[in-house]
Amino acid sequence: MAVKDRDRFSTATRLRLLGEQTAARVYRSQTKRQARRSRLTGRAALLALVLCSMIVALAYPMRQYVSQRAEIADQQRQQERARGRVEQLRDLKARWQDDAYAEQQIRRRLHYVMPGETGYVVIDPGAAKQSRADLGAAHRPWYANVWDGVDKSDASDQ
Repeated sequence: MAVKDRDRFSTATRLRLLGEQTAARVYRSQTKRQARRSRLTGRAALLALVLCSMIVALAYPMRQYVSQRAEIADQQRQQERARGRVEQLRDLKARWQDDAYAEQQIRRRLHYVMPGETGYVVIDPGAAKQSRADLGAAHRPWYANVWDGVDKSDASDQ
């Protein structure tokens, strides 16, 4: 027994026991990891595959549905605008049926006057100057007008 007690306290025995304990811990941790890995079963993989294929199969029809709903909403907005425009045109037609409105528009737009009245047309002096400048440009060659435009734009930068 004395040999056994002495052997129990030897360094080699202690190292061997320590190695066995470490090996047992490593073996236990590996078995735990293996148990965790085994959670994904064939059924779970098949279920995931079916779900993914359903999502892929429904993606295109859903995109079409959303785009068609947007197009329908756009068409409805256009229809409402067209209805409003039709109402405006009906109102304008009804106004033109009235002789007083037609006479007022003819006087304003065409500068007509009734017999015995004197008509006056007031011309804006700024508009007259601009029209004279346009007439001057009409009598010159086109390349002179282009060059004047380049000069004017260059002068505006400075």
